[in-house]
This record gives sequence, C-alpha cells and structure tokens, in this order.
Amino acid sequence: MTASPATLELDGLRIRYKLSGDGPSTLVVLQGWGTNLAVYDSIAAALPPGCRFLQFDLPGFGASDEPREPWNVDAYADFFCRFMQALGIANATLLGHSYGGRVILKLASRDALPFRLDRIVLVDSAGIVNPKSARLRLKIRWYKCLKRLFSIPVVHALFPELVDDWKSRQGSADYRNATPLMRQCLVMAVNEDLRHLLPRVKQDTLLVWGENDTATPLSDARLMESWLPNAGLAVVKGAGHYPFLDQPAVFGSILRAFLEPGGAP
Repeated sequence: MTASPATLELDGLRIRYKLSGDGPSTLVVLQGWGTNLAVYDSIAAALPPGCRFLQFDLPGFGASDEPREPWNVDAYADFFCRFMQALGIANATLLGHSYGGRVILKLASRDALPFRLDRIVLVDSAGIVNPKSARLRLKIRWYKCLKRLFSIPVVHALFPELVDDWKSRQGSADYRNATPLMRQCLVMAVNEDLRHLLPRVKQDTLLVWGENDTATPLSDARLMESWLPNAGLAVVKGAGHYPFLDQPAVFGSILRAFLEPGGAP
C-alpha cells in the first residue's frame, strides 16, 4: 500500500501524515527539528516486505498546525500517544531522528503506554546535554550583556541596522528559522538532559550515527550505547546528521538487518 499525505484533526490541530506499505508490523518515524515528513521517504524505500511505514509532521513541524502554547518534550510524547490511538496502531517500532529521539526516550522510560513499543531505532538522536566549556560560558555571558544593551530603546533608535543585524545572527539555524512559539519549544528541549532516562529503556535499541555529525556528535552515541541496557551502535562512514540521506544504501541495509525477525542491535 502506498498512500499520499493525508490530514487528521486531533485536539483541534490538523496533522499531516502518510502511511505506506502493508503488513503486520509498523515502523513509525519521529522527525528531527525543522524537517517535514518527506525528508524520510528514503527510509520507506529501504524497508523490507511486510512492514508498514508511518511518517507524520509533529505539531509545529512541516504542514501540521502549531500547538496553541509552547510544548516541552513530555507534551509532544503525550500527543504522540493520542495520535497512535487515533490511527488505531496497537504496536510499533519507533525510529527517532534528532529531536524525535528525545520524544522516544520520554516514551520508552514511562511505566505504561497505550500501545506496545516493540523496538527502537535512534538516528543521530538528541537528548544529551554536555557541560559547557569555559569558552562557551564566556560567550553566553557576552551575549546576555549585549542583549540587555540592545534592548534599550534609545540604543536601537541610534543604531537600528547594527542591532537588527546582530539579532539576526544569534542562535542556531533551527532557532532563527522557528516561529516565536516554536522557539520556546526548542529552548525547553535543548536545555533538558535526558541521560538519566537511558537505563529505563528496556527495548532492543539500534543506534545509527553519521561519523561526521556535528549537531549530535558521535560521542553522544557512545554514551547512549553504554547507558542503554540493550543497545548496539552502527556508525555510517562519510555521513553527517542525516545518514539516511548521505548514505541511503548503507543505512537501508543496517535498518533491514535490525527489523528482520531475530535481528539484534
């Protein structure tokens, strides 16, 4: 079964999704920040026979409506549970890329879910917050000082182009490209360290990482592998934060091996 994107209304929000493939098992992808569901089409093409694939845009992502207020990762996890119930999916393997990995870690560490979580695939997952270096702490202090200075109305009136140019260059590309509401969601996420949840994840977990990832470095993957009870790590050579796009054939073979009956991380 191959489907075109459809729209589901849930909690008063229009959610864009696509369900493709046919069979008894379902793989659901939870996307990275700033992406849309089409980014993950190459994963659908790599799946073995007998596997359905669910792609969707989280609220505030892609073509889905924004939440009415800023959501933290727990709120997104709550919404995902309701989304699975609305589509009638009783059991699934979850694949989380970048931000989507945060949501999966929240789900997998819960005592109960309204669906059965069979296995987990974390692709260049976010969730580890490393200690800030002295240089970064200095940079943050300097940023806060300038922010206070440029917030003074008379300063903006005297140097409007300088102030506006400085503001346009602050924060990550994800932050700059987000709406004001989604920026608040992003800030809550990136400041929450989820490593304490890792020992509570009991499902077999496959970590797939691009060796050249600078957004979520390979050191994060190795830490996750050491803390997750049942995990294995596959490093994709020559790939960055999107290994399924950089090396689709390699990524596909890794994923199919894991999804086969008896496949181990």
